[in-house]
Formats: sequence, C-alpha cells, structure tokens
Amino acid sequence: MNIFQILLFAAGLTASLGVVWLALAGPSPAKESARRLSQVRYRHSESAVDKVEAQMRKAVAARRPRVHQIAGSTSRIEALALRLHRTGKDWTLQQYFLASFAIFGAVAAFVLLKSGAPLLALVVGVLAGAGIPHIVVNHLIKRRTNEFIGKFADAIDLLVRGLRSGLPVTETLGIVASEIPGAVGQEFKLITERIKIGKTMEDSLQDTADRLNLPEFSFFCITLAIQRETGGNLAETLANLSDVLRKRAQMKLKIRAMSSESKASAYIVGSLPFIVFGLIYWVNSSYIGKFFEDDRLIVAGMGGMIWMSIGAFIMAKMVSFEI
Repeated sequence: MNIFQILLFAAGLTASLGVVWLALAGPSPAKESARRLSQVRYRHSESAVDKVEAQMRKAVAARRPRVHQIAGSTSRIEALALRLHRTGKDWTLQQYFLASFAIFGAVAAFVLLKSGAPLLALVVGVLAGAGIPHIVVNHLIKRRTNEFIGKFADAIDLLVRGLRSGLPVTETLGIVASEIPGAVGQEFKLITERIKIGKTMEDSLQDTADRLNLPEFSFFCITLAIQRETGGNLAETLANLSDVLRKRAQMKLKIRAMSSESKASAYIVGSLPFIVFGLIYWVNSSYIGKFFEDDRLIVAGMGGMIWMSIGAFIMAKMVSFEI
C-alpha cells in the first residue's frame, strides 16, 4: 500500500467517523458547564442588570421549543427525527438510515466497477450516502416551509374575519384548518385536535411552533399569548401581524430577484467543471479515465473537489440574505 492509498483510506475513515459523530454526538460538555455557571451567576447576583437579564432569559426559555431543546441538547438522533417530521412525510429514522446505506452501497459498487479502486469507492460512497439524503430532506423542509409561509398570511386574515364576526378563537382555528389547504391546514388541524383532547390553546400552539421552528409562526403564538394576558383588540393585532408578514414576504421576493443573477453565475461556475468532465469522459473515456486509476490523479481530483466545495460555500454565503 503506497502513500496515496494510505491517504485515501485515511480520508474515507475520517469521513465515516465524522458522519457517525454528527449522528450520535451530544452537547459539548464545556458549553454546558459554561451555561450552568452563567445561570448560577445570574441567580445569585445582586446587580440589577443581571437580574433583568435573568428574567429575560427565563421568559425566552419559557417560550423556547421544547422539542428543539430535546433535539439540540440530548442527541443528534432526536434532531434528525425532528427534521424528518418537518418534511411533512411519514418517514422514520429506520427508513432514513436504510436509504443512506442503500445509496452508499449503490454508489460505492458503481465507482468500484468503473474504477477498480476500492478506497475511492469507499470515500465516494460515504459522501453520497451521507450527503444525498441530507440534501433531499433539506429540500423537502424548505419546500414545505415556503408553502406554509405563502399561505400563513391568508390564514391570519381568515382568523381576523372570524374574530370580527364574533366567533371565538378556537372555532376560528377550526375554520382555518378546514378552509386553508396544504401545510397550513394540516398544522392548524393538529392544533384543534390537541385542544379537543384537553390541551390549552397556548400549549397546542407552542407544540406546533416547536416543530415548525418558523419566526412567522412564533410571532403569531406570542401575539395570541400577549393578547390573552393583557387584553385588547385581538383582530386588529392579528391584522397588523398579517400586514407585517406580507411585507416581509415581499422583501424576500425583492432580495431573491436582486440576487438571482449572482446565484445563476454561481450555479454556472460551480457546475461547469463537472459538465466538462462528463463530456470529455463521454467523448474519450480512456483519456480522462486515468482519474479513476492513477493514485496521484485521484488525490488531485479530491483536492480540487474540496476547493470547489469551499468556493461554492463562499458563493452561497455571498448571495444568502436573512430578513
């Protein structure tokens, strides 16, 4: 075994261990210790600033998603289960891992048959088995999130009309569940079902906010909670919230339109090397087939892919804007 094969084996082993660590690792002991020390300091401090900050931390923690806390503080497995739930599909962890292993086996076998290099097949198989399911889940979460946000303002307008006509809040939630299709109707239906079995409206809304983890829905939950505690015109407050959400969506569309040219350039620059590689392999496979046989070319190709990944990450950050 020469030096290049040793490097490939080390890279594949490192990637495999990294995937296992990301899936099973828990919280950082140092961060957890620092968090507990800060809680003790705020609890026993005599400073007015520390006391106010402690009260603010308690208020935020009281409304923090419990499921998200569990997923983020105990294990990566529960975080993955939460991500699968956000896709809107009835997928389980077993199905996710089976799909990952199936993709790993199929890609590794294909690369091994084409190149005859087992170490390269191992590395490419691990990357494909860990990356492709993650990308698919991200795409489904993003699509369902966009669908929810697109119709959420209409759902709030329907709530406002119901409240102005004299209906109670719980009944207007049921109307939204039956009238609004898609993800919004599904989530509001779950809220009404929890209320029917005895949960309070605040807890039912918070459970949904835990799973969705959307600022728009968190605004909605906080608005309802504050209005129930302080009183006032709930219909007017929700109407203002609907207007804010629509303006927020318009701002996102403007930013998307302004950054579309940069995104298109990034897609072209990022995909062009792979397109050229595929065309050359199709025209003259023997010429470029050395990348699957020569150890030096394999290492050079892996280095090029790493640098391209870094460049793609930087370009993605340059055209990504948060509102």
